[in-house]
Amino acid sequence: MNSASASRDPAADDTRLARLAPLAALSPARLAELAAATRSARSARGSDPLAEHGSNEHAVFLLRGEILLFFAGGGSLVVVGGSGDGLHPLNRRQATVVRSKAITDLELLLIDDDALDIAVTWDQVAAGGGAPAGAIREAVRSDARVGSGAFSLENLRHGVFAQLPAARIEELLRRFERVTARRGEMLIREGEEGDWFYVIESGKCQVERMVGGVRVAVAELRSGDTFGEEALVSQAKRNASVTMLADGELLRLAKGDFTQLLAEPLLHRVGWAAACDKVAAGALWLDVRYPSEYQHDRLAGAINVPLSEVRNSFTVLDPGAEYVVYCQSGRRSSAATFLFAQRGFKVWLLEGGLWAAQRAGAR
Repeated sequence: MNSASASRDPAADDTRLARLAPLAALSPARLAELAAATRSARSARGSDPLAEHGSNEHAVFLLRGEILLFFAGGGSLVVVGGSGDGLHPLNRRQATVVRSKAITDLELLLIDDDALDIAVTWDQVAAGGGAPAGAIREAVRSDARVGSGAFSLENLRHGVFAQLPAARIEELLRRFERVTARRGEMLIREGEEGDWFYVIESGKCQVERMVGGVRVAVAELRSGDTFGEEALVSQAKRNASVTMLADGELLRLAKGDFTQLLAEPLLHRVGWAAACDKVAAGALWLDVRYPSEYQHDRLAGAINVPLSEVRNSFTVLDPGAEYVVYCQSGRRSSAATFLFAQRGFKVWLLEGGLWAAQRAGAR
């Protein structure tokens, strides 16, 4: 009988994790984060632990006990916990494991595959293959604030960097600059040309817009949040001002580097015909223009989320749905598409917006 006790184990402590082969090179800060993505499990002698725990969503490590693995095509292997093959995932082997048998009572550790892969990927890229380590590389690998900063595991999984192709990570780390900002400092000003993209590493900021001649606070941003992307993606002027509410440190990326390394990889463009096919297959139109424009000539079934309200809609829209984003020209929709994409939404950008569709005679 399998005891099947699988639970989160904050005491899947760093020293235990550090002994596992894929994790040996990770910093203590990253190991502490990864511990939150682990579960412990116990299996009784005679059970088949991998039948219960060997899913495609996590890697299974043997911490204590002995297990017999049976491979496709014949052959078997005894693995002892805490040493040798026990330091590698039981269910991630060159030969396919078709069955397992607990020789003794077992203690297992289950680590979320996605979290494990992201942590190892960023750490290895940040190591730089012997290249000189810059401040940003050091922040990724060993900064004590990594658990809550821009490069926390949570942000790497679900934030601005989550959709970044792995091939671009090293260049991104090379081009980011770290800057210190003081309380009260205005980082970007509404109406100015956009020049930088920012990620908050520490501290907090306030976003304000002029409404009827009065400056109105519309959002507060904290560690891991980003700002400045709308103007860079849409090639428009800044639509808000951002001021530091507390001393902090920011990472910034120049406009050209942002477009090359972050914006374009996240903007999946489609023409009118392909967009209509996607909607016919179940995707939703997302109109990011002003409500007055939306009311005048919206596409059938479209949802209206003005660009200025995109950040407030992340918890309202269905993250499991697929969206085709549009505006008049494609400028506002490109900025909105980037914002949604970096939060993990499956979004497509209608190339050229409604104007392009009209020029093609599609509407």
